[in-house]
Amino acid sequence: MRLKTPCAPVGTPTAATRALADDLRDTARSYPRTVGIAAPQIGVLERVIWIDCTGHPKVPQALGEMCLIDPLVVDHEGAAIGREGCLSLPDITANVRRATRVVVEGVDLGGAVRRVETRDFEARVLLHEIDHLDGVLILDRVASLADDVFPRRRP
Repeated sequence: MRLKTPCAPVGTPTAATRALADDLRDTARSYPRTVGIAAPQIGVLERVIWIDCTGHPKVPQALGEMCLIDPLVVDHEGAAIGREGCLSLPDITANVRRATRVVVEGVDLGGAVRRVETRDFEARVLLHEIDHLDGVLILDRVASLADDVFPRRRP
């Protein structure tokens, strides 16, 4: 299964990387309330994520839209359990423990190193998408499949 396969580093972004970023953004925006997506979710086994928590009620001061290439968590602290959904597992949500503050470094589409520090829900989104790059799904992070996985409520 592709979603369980660790992704290859990208290095310097190319035109193909920028096209992938556009595909990630367009795919995420085609699903209501989607705040992040990773390349393996659209079948590309490269270390690229896209997030945008702008306008989300849990992120009053979102960092805005960003694409990170080869993101790496360089610092984290705290822990909290929160409910997560995933485009790759559309019928469930799960309680997942994550750090409450993270610092992530990656490369932006222009090739510059970008350092991102965020907290709470936006940190959770970053960690969720980085997990995808390592072949880790939310089901791999739950304490109990019986107690922490739920059918998704449809609006």
